[in-house]
Amino acid sequence: MDAPKGKLVIIGGAVDMGSNVSVLEHIMQPNYIKFFEKGILRRIINESDKHEGSVVEVITTASQIPELVGNEYIKAFNQLNVTHVNVLHIKSREDASNPDFLERISKADVVMFSGGDQLRLTAIFGGTQFLQILKHRYQNENFVIAGTSAGAAAASTHMIYRGQSNEALIKGEVQITAGLGFIDSVIVDTHFVQRGRIGRLLYAVATNPGILGIGLGEDAGLLITGGEMMEAIGSGLIMLVDGKNIVETNVYDVEIGDPVSIENLKVHVMSLFDKYDLQQHRMIIKKAIKVEEDVYIGASQSNDLLQ
Repeated sequence: MDAPKGKLVIIGGAVDMGSNVSVLEHIMQPNYIKFFEKGILRRIINESDKHEGSVVEVITTASQIPELVGNEYIKAFNQLNVTHVNVLHIKSREDASNPDFLERISKADVVMFSGGDQLRLTAIFGGTQFLQILKHRYQNENFVIAGTSAGAAAASTHMIYRGQSNEALIKGEVQITAGLGFIDSVIVDTHFVQRGRIGRLLYAVATNPGILGIGLGEDAGLLITGGEMMEAIGSGLIMLVDGKNIVETNVYDVEIGDPVSIENLKVHVMSLFDKYDLQQHRMIIKKAIKVEEDVYIGASQSNDLLQ
């Protein structure tokens, strides 16, 4: 298959928007959704052909508090002077076949999946015309698909949907299923640093050594272009786990409930402006220079400014 013409942005998340949290707790706090992603949201808009004039559709399917989440995204994009922002509250497979919704994603410039429960995304959108339209546009147009938290975890062909961090390297504790399939050869975990999910990703890669594990910290994202070049965006850290050179593992021999051993996993850590080539399996480290509070530019950009 040819390289996709669209762009994919996956974000590690901050607050778990409507999944495994106290809804009341979030409602009682005026800023219950931390829009850590403002810098990342700006990059998403910049990657769209129409920039601030882009039509954005926010999909809140993963969340248990979709109306509140949708309103917060509208506010956040509005602060970036993006005013054509709509929310798709798709709560069932029947909703996913709504002709109005299909028309809206056919005309959008950017589609953003919110956080919550990634299994809701795959169970509701899997095999639907809605998902087919998104994949077709991503493959053939300069179309931006973004997802945070659950929206990022579901973006790949393989998806982690269950597994406690403290028991992740016990056989059978991490559950993997099919994701939405925008990108192959990777598996994504989110809230990675803050929730100590390194074990989940190690286990996922040990059972699927041909895929690259991506652990996204909060306020960390990857911009993926051409289906192969990944650029780190946001202020957080990203960990990549490469299992292609695993020498040995006992994951296929031990009983369910027993600990797993893995020899010779390779790990990379990415931060702002770093790139990773999925085809060449090569990381490119870039220097970032702070020019003012919370504003960073790449070293090559700084050279341009000095000339």
